[in-house]
Amino acid sequence: MTITELYQGLVDTGLPVTYYDWTSAETVPEPPYIAYLHAYSNPVIADDHNILDIGVFQVELYTDKKDLASEKLVEDKLKELYLPYLKTETKLETEGMYQIVYEINLI
Repeated sequence: MTITELYQGLVDTGLPVTYYDWTSAETVPEPPYIAYLHAYSNPVIADDHNILDIGVFQVELYTDKKDLASEKLVEDKLKELYLPYLKTETKLETEGMYQIVYEINLI
């Protein structure tokens, strides 16, 4: 799957989507919304060469309250795209928001 296909799949959820962050404070939509980014690489290496490049991406769901419906929407889309994920949750106290991070691998 390509980054473009990931982006399109996230857009298909109907939630606002951006890569990494919004360009200015005025453009940040009301939650829930999604930000996604390339977090790091996790290549398969053999004989001192990268044999397979694997990009680890974070799909971040931001909500102003615990929002099971939005989480299910994102999770159902990731499953539909056959993208296994690891999920973590953080309450961002200073922003009064929840951040759900789905870590996925793209080859």
